[in-house]
Amino acid sequence: MKLELITLDGPKISNDVYEVLVPTPDGVIAILPGHERIVTLAVNGVISIRHKKSDSDDQMEHFATYGGIVEVNPTRIRVLVDEADTADDIIEEESRAAYDRAVKLRESVKDLEELEKAKAEIDRHAVRLKVAGLRRRKR
Repeated sequence: MKLELITLDGPKISNDVYEVLVPTPDGVIAILPGHERIVTLAVNGVISIRHKKSDSDDQMEHFATYGGIVEVNPTRIRVLVDEADTADDIIEEESRAAYDRAVKLRESVKDLEELEKAKAEIDRHAVRLKVAGLRRRKR
């Protein structure tokens, strides 16, 4: 089945794949060839891709993604997200520092707008750190 992972900057991946795990508001869903047609929201989280049926979990490719929409039919998955970062795109130390700054910001906010901004940054960098951790375990 064909996977198209498209960000605001353009396509990140357009390949045939065997399985895709996508974070949705109701939890992570696994999409395999022949999947029923659906359209759902993608929430901030990790999209994991198994390129071939024989690939082990350690061989899966992971993307940290932020918001978006998922459209599935039996032969194609189209994922439209704001951002999608691979483990190679993420510098773990920088993400850890940004996460820590966002946590401190959340503790000192003065209004709801600042709180939402801090929460979004915490969520974004938590996802990036999760993907970086998956890369470390893979090695």
